[in-house]
Amino acid sequence: MDITSFVYSFSFEQNPNWSRVFAPGDELQNYARRVASKYGLYPYIRFGVSVKRAEFDEGEHLWRVTTDKGLVTARHLVSATGGLISPKLPDIDGVEDFQGERMHTARWDYNVDLTGKRVAVIGTGATAVQLIPEIAPKVAHLDVYQRTPIWVLKKPDARLPGWLRTVFRWSGLAQQGVRATTDALTESLMIIAAVYYRHMPWLVRWAERAGVSNMREQLPDNPELWDKLTPQYGFGCKRPTFSNEYFATFARDNVDLVTTPIRRITAGGIETSDGAEREIDVLILATGYKVFEKGNLPSYEVAGRNGTDLGEFWEENRYQAYEGLTVPGYPNFYIMLGPYALIGSSYFKMVEGNAIHVVRCIEAAHERDATCVEIRQDVHDRYFQNIQKRQQGTVFLNHNCATSNSYYFDRHGDAPMLRPSTSFEMLWRAKHLPMAHYHFKKAYPAGWLSGDSRLTSSSRRFSGDDPVAEATRR
Repeated sequence: MDITSFVYSFSFEQNPNWSRVFAPGDELQNYARRVASKYGLYPYIRFGVSVKRAEFDEGEHLWRVTTDKGLVTARHLVSATGGLISPKLPDIDGVEDFQGERMHTARWDYNVDLTGKRVAVIGTGATAVQLIPEIAPKVAHLDVYQRTPIWVLKKPDARLPGWLRTVFRWSGLAQQGVRATTDALTESLMIIAAVYYRHMPWLVRWAERAGVSNMREQLPDNPELWDKLTPQYGFGCKRPTFSNEYFATFARDNVDLVTTPIRRITAGGIETSDGAEREIDVLILATGYKVFEKGNLPSYEVAGRNGTDLGEFWEENRYQAYEGLTVPGYPNFYIMLGPYALIGSSYFKMVEGNAIHVVRCIEAAHERDATCVEIRQDVHDRYFQNIQKRQQGTVFLNHNCATSNSYYFDRHGDAPMLRPSTSFEMLWRAKHLPMAHYHFKKAYPAGWLSGDSRLTSSSRRFSGDDPVAEATRR
């Protein structure tokens, strides 16, 4: 993990029992399970159900969700599928031809024992940085195929002593203070350095020097590896990470860093462009995820008004959403990880902020006896224009990011992964944005009469003369 445990958790449900500053994965999983149990979520979760399509019923103001187990209807639909869910396979000839064990880090096969095996890892992103030092001591030999180097800083990790955990259990304020401190440090490094790059380039340069220093401390007197492992793009273009062991792993006798481009994958190994072939038993693909790509966000078909598919709309018109959450033409639909939604300091902060926003929309609809909530087109467009303006000052458009091979960028050349703002601003806006930014409408039964004319299915969509919407604007 590359975010401290204090920040990588809900603000309203702090855990006083973390064993380390950066807790191991099993503790994070247990934390999630405990929170789900404490707040009574399990009875409402349907496990083993795959969503295929969601379609908005304009007449009834309902979402009709098709799953592999049947149809589900809902007034409001929250898409909380996350972004790092669809593994991205490398575009390399022969990747399907390998006859040994093959797996992507997103679909780890725990039945594969790596002990004494010849292993190859393709990719050196944040996941690989965590993986490589763990498996290197177990394998007979490890080849690491680097396509793009990564910025890696020292990891300020430490075991939390028992007395400190006791203090946390007795004093929530003490833990909140530690959280606030680590939060500020993380935000300065992961958000402010990237988002406000044009105003604070010195912070990025400091981080780059720290990354180089970390590498050289772990690999003393090895300029050949220094050259290979030093990124040629700016800090923040690609997700940076933390490790005190990653670089040192390449000094092991059983580890080779391979930077020669891969020509193809064979049945028994990997052939590089210089003609060399290295035989392996296990192939591990640490090649990242599809993020802002059609078929991943959203990970199922979403048909809004007039049957317009959201994925196709974004592919054609750029990724965009008001506050990273709602899109015109898709009423009662909320995307927890939408374009420009993620705050770099913690996924949990984004979830909390967007949850506040969603609840406010639903409560406002109930107060107005409305069955349809939709962001106004003019409000959405102004917000998107402001986002694009802010992007001009970020590291993404100013510091040689073209060579970073980063999932932050989409096919349009935009960087919709991260929101160009601080988490404080995001949370404040979620709590205080005017509900007048939304249209609120009401669906009427088919037999409802208005004067001498009977409403039809198309007229029930309502326009500017909707009394509920008019009251909202006032």
